[in-house]
Amino acid sequence: MAKQKASRPATKTAVKKRSGAKAPARSSARKAVKAKARTAVPKKPARPRQRIAISHHREEDFKADGLRAYAKYRDLGIADASRGLAQAHVIRLQGPCDPAEVSKLHFHDVDFQMVYVLKGWVKTYMDGQGETLMKEGSAWTQPPKIKHMILDYSDDVELLEVILPAEFKTVELKA
Repeated sequence: MAKQKASRPATKTAVKKRSGAKAPARSSARKAVKAKARTAVPKKPARPRQRIAISHHREEDFKADGLRAYAKYRDLGIADASRGLAQAHVIRLQGPCDPAEVSKLHFHDVDFQMVYVLKGWVKTYMDGQGETLMKEGSAWTQPPKIKHMILDYSDDVELLEVILPAEFKTVELKA
């Protein structure tokens, strides 16, 4: 019976396994990469436990204690329920519109802001977008710190606004 000769790749593999020269280096390199990957990803901070918020429409809940003197706000309880993660309110802009009071360029230091027109219409200006007429059923987002202002609105306008986080800074700019 003739002796079978081992193939070249099998022989090289056998030699590598016996010598152990490269296997430990590769193993420790993999361990270092895995360890680095584990430490490089910061853990997400735990969000505060949220509660249910239920808000029913009541006329007496509209208050003139918000950001703008020409508006009444109905807080929807989201800031308390989300422990400051977000806020939501219905805004009634009081008519008739006075552009001298309303049309002030400003921005909000927020992570997210969305507005939905529930009733009426509002004409806005946003930096990079220009003037836009928003009507009942229109919605828009305002990227963080975008310069914007209200130009005009109907006497019956109502807006739903959602903002993250609940507490934020508004900066009025010189025209």
